[in-house]
Formats: sequence, C-alpha cells, structure tokens
Amino acid sequence: MVNKIFTLDILNSMKTFKSILIIYLLSSSIIYSQRIKDICTISGDNSEQIIGYGLVVGLAGTGDSYRTQFTMQSVTSMLKRFGITVPQTDVRTRNAAAVMVVANLSSNAKPGNKFDITVSSLGDATSLLGGTLLLTPLSGITGEVYAFGQGPISIGGYDFNTPTGSRILKNHSLTGRVPQGGVLKETLPQNPINKQLVSVFLKVPDLTTSNNVTRAINSQFGDSAAISVDASEIRVKVPQERQNDIVGFLAEMEALNVQTDYIAKVVLNERTGTVVAGSNVIIKPVSITHGSLNLTIKNFPIISQPGAFSSGSTAVVDNFIPFASQDSTNTIAIQGASNVQEVASALNSLKVTPKEVIAIFQALKEAGALIAELVII
Repeated sequence: MVNKIFTLDILNSMKTFKSILIIYLLSSSIIYSQRIKDICTISGDNSEQIIGYGLVVGLAGTGDSYRTQFTMQSVTSMLKRFGITVPQTDVRTRNAAAVMVVANLSSNAKPGNKFDITVSSLGDATSLLGGTLLLTPLSGITGEVYAFGQGPISIGGYDFNTPTGSRILKNHSLTGRVPQGGVLKETLPQNPINKQLVSVFLKVPDLTTSNNVTRAINSQFGDSAAISVDASEIRVKVPQERQNDIVGFLAEMEALNVQTDYIAKVVLNERTGTVVAGSNVIIKPVSITHGSLNLTIKNFPIISQPGAFSSGSTAVVDNFIPFASQDSTNTIAIQGASNVQEVASALNSLKVTPKEVIAIFQALKEAGALIAELVII
C-alpha cells in the first residue's frame, strides 16, 4: 500500500480567501508493511514519567512578582544553602521564576544518559526568555529521585511589552525545553526479560494486525513460536537454541515486516479546516446540496411633496424592503460507492469553506453514507 497525498486545494474568491486542505491516503497494489519495532512494544520496555520543582533565573524582569510567595520562599531557601540569609519580605527580584519540570524516560536508560526536559512557569511570570534552570531533582511517582535537570531554556519564541501597553509575541513564552538538560542518576525500575516467553504488545490494538504479527513470527521462527492472545498481545516462545542470545533473538524479531491494518477513520480539524482520511474509507451513493442564503435590504425612499401654495414642506420617508435569495444550483450526486478523494473534488467544485466541509462530513456520517469513524479535533 503506497501512501499518496492529495492536497485539495486553495480556493480563491473575488472578495475572500478561503483554503481547504484535504489529505487522502490511497492504497495501490503494492503492499506496504511496517517493522514490528515500529508498531509494538516488548515486555520489559516501560517508560517512567518524572517531575520536579525548580527555579529559573536570569530573566530580564519577566519573572514572578513578590505576590508569588512560594517563589520568594524558594529564593531565600536557595540562598541559605550558600550561607546567605535574607528575610523573605525583603526579596523583590523579578529575574527569577518558579517552574515545574517534567520528562519521560525509557526504562532501558542507564545512569549517565542525557535527555530533554520540559519547563513550565508556575507563578505569574510573563516570559521565560533567556532564563536558566537551576539544578532540579526529578522524581517518579514513588518520590524517589532518578535524575537531575539544569541548563538554559529554549522557548522558540518571544513576548515583549512596552511601557505604553504595546505587545508583540510569538509562540508561547511560558513553556520551554532544555535540550539534553536532564541527566539520569539512578536506574529506573525494569522488569527482567523472560528468556523463555516474551510478550509483544501492539501500540494500536487491532485483531488483524495482531494475527499478521503472529504469522510473521511463526514464518521466521516456526509454526508454534507465537500465538495471539487478543487484539493487543502476542506471546512468543523463545526457541531453546536462542535463549542464550535473547537480545539477538528480539532484535531479529522486531526487524520483521508486518502488514498493518487499521479501522476506517476520517479526522477533521475545525480550527484549520484540515480533513485527513484513511484508505479504507468508503462513501455510499449520496447527493449533496450546498446553498447559501443571501439577505439584502435596500432602501427605496419615498418623497412626499406638499400641495401648491400650501404651507407644508417636502418630506422624505424611508422604505426599507428586504430581499432574500438562496443559491441551490450547487448540487452534486455521486453514483455508486465512492471515496473521500471524489467527495473532496466535488466539494471543491462547490466552493465551500473549511467549516462547511466539516459540516458536510458530519451530515454524511449522520445520514449513514460515510463508512468510517469520524474524529473531530
């Protein structure tokens, strides 16, 4: 199955600029497969989420104010570690900010491995631009410290304010990353690999894909090597002669190519007007009518002239008359089973806006014509 991307298209009207992006994944006669390591995880491969509380310094007056008491307390506590005692009430710095630090770690990571960490403001700071994260302990759910984080923050944007109230910004300046700023100090909890029986878990559970994984493993290592337990788990018996080289066996197994299968799904993004559909999406015979209601109110003033030689004056009376019209000429009919690409081309001919595209797909789903799961993000 080869993925082809169709982008349909940028619509221009005389008065407004409207864009619709429709991506359709089309299948052909060529079979597209994925490695087991890309679609599965092996028992023992776990991840650990770690979190910590820290201080960011070096901000150009954009840090937390004195009203954020926990920041002032953190600053005074840090100074005490260096032998400096300052009353908390006397701290008025705006160059520091309290932050939360988070990261995801693989259970296979070893002490000394570096990883990226994410830093987010906790107080009333206005920007973390130019800040540096001070040494921060990072612990797991049990409270045990596994790693430490420190380094300059990259936010990928800016946020500047002028004394007159003007503001210019790009991206979000209160969250940033410290590339390779975390260092693992303790080994994470890890389940030892069973050298006789290994479980393989699909990242996206699917019965067809689970069966395909089992067939691929049995084809490589013997008919009784693997068995599908359910849509997510495949149990693999390690051959006797490979148990002394379990790593080599797993490396060979996860390199096997498997044809994947997923449910038919159409994903709609209301904010951008993007429509993404899989190759299994089918649309039944359907007729789509798209019309726009135009309401125009025109004024036809009536001028009243007084009689000759009378004492009256000329009067103007407004006469507002509404006109309503609906353009119903944009009608298409799709005969026979169709796909999203054909419907996209038809919608293109209707000159519809992104929001109208989403509304039409919702109507297709309600009418039972769209054979797919509809996801709106």
